[in-house]
Amino acid sequence: MLCWNKKLCTLAVLLAICGCIGIASGNLRRPAKVGLVCCKAVSKAMIPSGIKLIGYKHQNALSPCVQAVLFFSETEKYCSDPTARWIPRKMKGLKEIKD
Repeated sequence: MLCWNKKLCTLAVLLAICGCIGIASGNLRRPAKVGLVCCKAVSKAMIPSGIKLIGYKHQNALSPCVQAVLFFSETEKYCSDPTARWIPRKMKGLKEIKD
């Protein structure tokens, strides 16, 4: 037999199994890239017409983020309440940004 002792052999097998599981699960848990644009609060206030918007994105509520429509300009993001009446008009002609 290759092992000196039954307990030592069992311990070696258990350590090998745990090591393989740890390596495999560790790779699955780590994202390669994390890019988070998250609204934690929204406004019903209309975005001023002088601001040039370049796109929008729908955000689902997933803590700490809230349900929102994000409007993007060249330099800013605007977290808007999706129930605001002016939202559909602002979205017209804008490109929806997908993840």
